[in-house]
Amino acid sequence: MHEGGHGILHNHGTSDRNTSRTICGKFAVPAILLLLIVLSAVQNWSIIQGHLLNSSELTTVQEESLRRWFEFELAVIPMLLGGALIAYTTLVSMIEKRQITAGLLVVIALFASALTEEYLAGAIAAFIMISGEFLEELTLAKTRSAVKALIELVPETAWLFQDKKWVQVPLHQVKLSDLILVKSGERVPVDGEIVSGRATIDESTLTGESMPVDKTVSNMVFAGTINQDGAVEVKVSQTGHHTAIGRIIDIVYQAQENKGQTQRVADKFAQYFTPLIIVVATIVWFLTNGSVTKVTAVLLIACPCALVLATPTAVVASVGNAAKRGVLVKGGIVIEAAGQIDTICFDKTGTLTHGKPEIVAFESFGLTTEEEILQLALSAEIRSEHPIAKAITAYAQQEGVQPVEIHHFEQVFGVGVKATLGQDLQVWVGNWRLLAQGAIEVHPLAEKFLQQQESVGRTALLVVKDQLILGGIAVADTVREDATEMVANLRQSGIQDIVMLTGDNQATANTIAEQVGIETVQAQLLPTEKLDYIRQLQSQNRTVAMVGDGVNDAPALMLSDVGIAMGAAGADAAIESAGIVLMGNDLRLLNHIIGLSRQSLILIKQNIIGFAVGMNILGIMLAGSGILNPIMAAVMHNISSAFVVINSSRLLGFDKTS
Repeated sequence: MHEGGHGILHNHGTSDRNTSRTICGKFAVPAILLLLIVLSAVQNWSIIQGHLLNSSELTTVQEESLRRWFEFELAVIPMLLGGALIAYTTLVSMIEKRQITAGLLVVIALFASALTEEYLAGAIAAFIMISGEFLEELTLAKTRSAVKALIELVPETAWLFQDKKWVQVPLHQVKLSDLILVKSGERVPVDGEIVSGRATIDESTLTGESMPVDKTVSNMVFAGTINQDGAVEVKVSQTGHHTAIGRIIDIVYQAQENKGQTQRVADKFAQYFTPLIIVVATIVWFLTNGSVTKVTAVLLIACPCALVLATPTAVVASVGNAAKRGVLVKGGIVIEAAGQIDTICFDKTGTLTHGKPEIVAFESFGLTTEEEILQLALSAEIRSEHPIAKAITAYAQQEGVQPVEIHHFEQVFGVGVKATLGQDLQVWVGNWRLLAQGAIEVHPLAEKFLQQQESVGRTALLVVKDQLILGGIAVADTVREDATEMVANLRQSGIQDIVMLTGDNQATANTIAEQVGIETVQAQLLPTEKLDYIRQLQSQNRTVAMVGDGVNDAPALMLSDVGIAMGAAGADAAIESAGIVLMGNDLRLLNHIIGLSRQSLILIKQNIIGFAVGMNILGIMLAGSGILNPIMAAVMHNISSAFVVINSSRLLGFDKTS
């Protein structure tokens, strides 16, 4: 990364290399513990012991070495290593949060395992806890790459007017009120006002608007957007982290830090359960006249293996279920939050719609055939790189229409295109501004066509040949085939608050919302305004999900309780910022993932209350009365862990695709 050159980051300097090293270092700990646990399990395999010790091929020295090997409990090593690390991190966490966490339960469990010489059980408990922490850290590190994707939208250099000539300089040398040049095909490096020239700017990274915007003198341009055509001189008004994209990056960082403080279910429960276990063990001590065996049995039955497994096993099963259906879920916190969603906000472009313009209406005004009109439009537009031109070209080729040879092509800024065909035949394809051309004869059907199409948010074009308006073409972003069914399914599942948040114009937004069945629409929003609306919903104690696909959606995806990104067509920043990614872009899977998350919460509660707590209470009563000795207590707590795994595995077969 090159944060210094951009000047984008503000007090958020991070090193990708250091982060990678930290992740690798944390991965080494559970990997080493797992290796030692496997070796310990092999060591305790009585069949292998008996075969080796009874082998007539062993010498006396070899037999003595094997006896020493089997007499030493190898499981002591991973239990001590894991226990030391858990004890340290638990102490630090308790000091920082000023409350008891689930880690203290594991420390107590390891102590009880050591007293009863259940070293392997203690090592496994330590491995489970440390592995869970590693997976959470890995997920957090991946979400930070969202910022990297945003930073890469801004170029490292800019063309600066210096000493009466244009000089390419590092971006950090550009100051307020400087004059810069943005050429065709380049990204805009700063926020500023156009003072000369005109250009077609793709602002989809910021606004989500699928159509590029024509801009000229006095219009604003923003860092990270793309100049598709033309050249402009820009007076710098904002640089670095003060630009629109810089503020978005700041917001993404803040949202990441806020999400990192979310408590897990196990930690909340441990605040009450751990002190209770200590009190119970103390009572047993006094009632049994200081019986170490009974106190040890109580502590061992209170081993939080089932509690530690309660959430992760359900999460793993849920993630596996979702993955089979093309949905990527990033961790347990996401599953827990998704199970509580009561409000969903959708971006429009690329989420509810396909994200690219298509021909939605084509009409002849009676002067010639539709085929000739389409051929003329194709011939005029085929050399243009504009998204609308590509839509017309694709539609014409689909209809089997071939272009005719043209002698001259011109793209007229703010109007459309003009082409000269054989025998000096002039053809125009353009918007309503064509009617202002004095030589073009106004057709009543043309005015009606323009009014009808633009009233529903479509881009209306006229095809003109030799000053005669022959027909009209309407272009718009079209609704995904599964969007309407998805909205209906969400309402049936109990989610009634469904909102569209878009940077597009109000007319287009209303048209799309009506087609898919969304009643609440917030249009012409900048990324920061989307955030304000989500914060407003959250202030009303709602659990908000945001569904989007563009870079402009990344802050909203991060700020919302559950960010859901469209995968195959989505921007990298949106995918990295989201907690859930629909890899196949099937919107109907939203209903499945929400139902799956709700079922996960139910099973997590069953695991905690029924198996982790219920069996612990029963076991504590039996251990305190002397019915269970330490070995039986260890067996019982392993049985409760097995029940947790079996119960969670039911999620693998969950299916709610309609």
